Amino acid sequence: MEFGEVPLAQAQGAILAHSEALPNGKRLRKGIVLDVDALGQLAAAGIARVTVARLGAQDVHEDAAALAIASALVPDAVTAGLVLRPMGTGRVNILAASPGIVRLNARAIHRMNATEPMITLATVPQWQRVEVGGMVGTIKIISYAVPQDGLARACALGAAAIAVCPPVRRRVVLIQTAVADEDGTKGHSVTADRVARLGGTLAPKQVVAHRMADLAAALRAVREADLILILTGSATSDLRDTAPAALRQAGGAVVHFGMPVDPGNLLFIGRLGRVPVIGLPGCAKSPALNGADWVLERVMCGVPVTGRDIAAMGIGGLLKEIPSRPKPREG
Repeated sequence: MEFGEVPLAQAQGAILAHSEALPNGKRLRKGIVLDVDALGQLAAAGIARVTVARLGAQDVHEDAAALAIASALVPDAVTAGLVLRPMGTGRVNILAASPGIVRLNARAIHRMNATEPMITLATVPQWQRVEVGGMVGTIKIISYAVPQDGLARACALGAAAIAVCPPVRRRVVLIQTAVADEDGTKGHSVTADRVARLGGTLAPKQVVAHRMADLAAALRAVREADLILILTGSATSDLRDTAPAALRQAGGAVVHFGMPVDPGNLLFIGRLGRVPVIGLPGCAKSPALNGADWVLERVMCGVPVTGRDIAAMGIGGLLKEIPSRPKPREG
């Protein structure tokens, strides 16, 4: 691509690189192709030279290049749960077509972003929850064109690197335990909102005494659930505590206890038959973001969560403090 300042006589058919003000208060915006009319307006304004870009035989215009990158990243938009929206000026936005969480091939995206300086892709974080129409990523071609060979390399490296995982576990049961006269209303309401954000439904409120036998019986009685949540009236502080012990007594298993996300440390995950079970930390009674949100969203969207996955949540896991927390980080 040629780039530089030229006299108006040499500018026809080139791309205007910098916007130019006209005497009538209007502007010729950068990025337009200079035709006879635009050149006449510039001459009438007393402008004799302009900075332009002129594409070479092996160059791809910014808009076409951005769309090519987007089509490589998302070769089947319907299957990926995404919408490609060209915006002009070398930009294509990638939007969510349904609620879910974003799956990224981070290695492929890093390599693509490093292969050609004029090609850029910015995305939301891995596994971020999105709603319909939420922006997942934006492609921006920095200059007015991209070399054809660089574009081809970037398309190959970024192939099928972005998708939205839609909810697959929509029928959710929450069992709460209570000490004293707690009725579980707040915990049920907040959890229902979390589940609804991903198109799920929460079964009617169910509260049992904070005793292992009562909780185990409630777990055994669950029918037609895709996911079981446990929220205890007293914090789970050990693998042998009430909720993990009740899950084992009901015939289930605890897969992992604890997570390096704060708030959210006292979470555990397990299974009861084929149904995933999440033991929620006490901070889940607040609508504020906590570690349980990250696990709940992945599980509802069919993304496996292992102990290793949870251990990897520590970087970025220092979340905003919840004001209602009984024992804040700093007293």
